[in-house]
Amino acid sequence: MARDILAATPAGHPRGSWPAEEQAQEFRDQGIPVTVVQDIDSDRFLVVRGER
Repeated sequence: MARDILAATPAGHPRGSWPAEEQAQEFRDQGIPVTVVQDIDSDRFLVVRGER
């Protein structure tokens, strides 16, 4: 299943996934359904459009 990546944050960020969660909330506030997932291969938290 292909998903659109709308934002990405390094997994090693000092605040963990919070920056990605904050970005995701901004998209949700605009009515865009998104979720945050961790991409192990790229070591990033991704904000993606679509369902799990």
